[in-house]
Amino acid sequence: MPALLDDVRFAFQPLFNLHTGGVVAIEALARPHDGSVQDLLRMAFRAGYLANTDVALACRAIRHAADHDVLLPLHVNLLAMTVADKPELMAPLYAALREVGRTPADIVVEVGTPYSRAPRGRLEKGISRLREDGFKIGLDGVGEGDTPLSLLAGVQPEVLKLDREVVAALPEDAARYALVQALQHLGEQTGSLLVAEGVETEAQLAAVRRLGIRLAQGNLLAEPQRRPRVGATIEAVLSEVNDPEAVTKTMTGPLRRKAGPKVTDFLHPATTLPETATSEEVLEILTAQPTVSGVVLVCPAGRPRWTVDRNRFLLSVTGPFGHALHAKREAHRLADKPKIIGADSSALDLLDVVAHAHRERTNDDLVVVDRADRCVGVVRVADVVRGIAELKVEQAAALSPLTRLPGSDAIAREVDRRIMHGEIFAVGWLDVDSFKRVNDTVGFAAGDDLIRSIGRRLTEGAGASSSIQVGHVGGDDFLVVAGLDEVVPFGTGVLDTVYEAEGVRVTLSLATLVCAAGSVGSYREVSRLLAPLKEHAKSLRGTSWVLGRPGSDHVDVLRGGPHLAVS
Repeated sequence: MPALLDDVRFAFQPLFNLHTGGVVAIEALARPHDGSVQDLLRMAFRAGYLANTDVALACRAIRHAADHDVLLPLHVNLLAMTVADKPELMAPLYAALREVGRTPADIVVEVGTPYSRAPRGRLEKGISRLREDGFKIGLDGVGEGDTPLSLLAGVQPEVLKLDREVVAALPEDAARYALVQALQHLGEQTGSLLVAEGVETEAQLAAVRRLGIRLAQGNLLAEPQRRPRVGATIEAVLSEVNDPEAVTKTMTGPLRRKAGPKVTDFLHPATTLPETATSEEVLEILTAQPTVSGVVLVCPAGRPRWTVDRNRFLLSVTGPFGHALHAKREAHRLADKPKIIGADSSALDLLDVVAHAHRERTNDDLVVVDRADRCVGVVRVADVVRGIAELKVEQAAALSPLTRLPGSDAIAREVDRRIMHGEIFAVGWLDVDSFKRVNDTVGFAAGDDLIRSIGRRLTEGAGASSSIQVGHVGGDDFLVVAGLDEVVPFGTGVLDTVYEAEGVRVTLSLATLVCAAGSVGSYREVSRLLAPLKEHAKSLRGTSWVLGRPGSDHVDVLRGGPHLAVS
């Protein structure tokens, strides 16, 4: 079996941050001279050397990466059966790391299928041992194969890698789309990052971005190469997919996003050295890696002690007598105390930290730390400022120019959020009766004024509760999402208001769908169920209000009378 490993070479494929366009990690992919790595592992299994061969491949991946001076986090692959095997089989992995001068904290172990052949208890113990020794854990092949859902929740890996078959189906398969939404929700609760693997088309990339997935890899972004592309960017690809909302029309299921970006959405890998490092060691890294903006000096536990800014450091070291004065001495003499921010913080929190920083340091990277204050990466202020600006532009573009209310996408996100959390809520569809006649009678300017006045009244009503959300979805149509206790007082207040256009009094129709937990599955379904309710409301005389429930034909008429029959 060792002779077969001599013919194995490695290709390296980068993982990209879709917010910044930069490389955040590199995955080592084994490339045997004949056949595939799966063929090689099957041969090893038949010979009784599967775990040894699997670990040997991981060791070779680490050594090959070191040959190219890769400083980014390295993803290596191990089978679940190997991780569940005897702990002593992992000894060569630690030896390989010592040989190349890397630590377990630099490595993400991607645990791969099949999971069903690995005893569950031993697998969890094996993962726990790796994590205690400093390795980060990824679970590969999620969404296909035999990945147990309870394992995702129990292990709480740092990385969940979506299987390429799931990613390929995202643009057109509503069920797969909903599956990834659920995994996103799980990741938010457990701190696991989703990686979209095998992104091959712009439609797939657009779907991935629409879901809010931050990390991706695939041939569309960068193909595996023998020499790692650590300085690659995908800004050109992202600019071509310039509308992440423009997913193919066959896509169903509402969009769900957080209220705003977190600092981890803009995370770059940190270049770290021990706090005892010399200036010469820092200079070697900055010279070899021109894209590195600074170095974080950490204690043995991985907590940041100092940050070395590239520009200020090079100015000191390369100036007159700079090398002679500083090269052999501790680098922290030319460093600053780190600007630290927690991984759970928002991008706006980061800007608040920057606003209170010394003027000379407003552009310094911020060090992101976990709950144990260990360094997990750095964030560049320019990335966050650009990201927030783009978010505000997107939000402004989505607002109605008449009412300044958000459109249907915002309501879709809110409905989806409440469905995901199993809440009881109501969705209302409000419009003006015979609005075309209003425009034809008193003019479209008066019609615009009427729509603005209704928008203001809805905004005022929603202001009474932070959980009410209103939207203007076009023309004279408005949508409302509210809790069960809020919908009646809100609707009553809106409908009790008198609305006029140039002295012509108008009436409104409101159709409301009350959704119990589990009664609806998507915003699209809510929209479909509201349509006949709205038709019912429009059939009533005067200002009307009807209420229905999914799965029931019964309609409650809360306001409005029947039209008189014409003889």
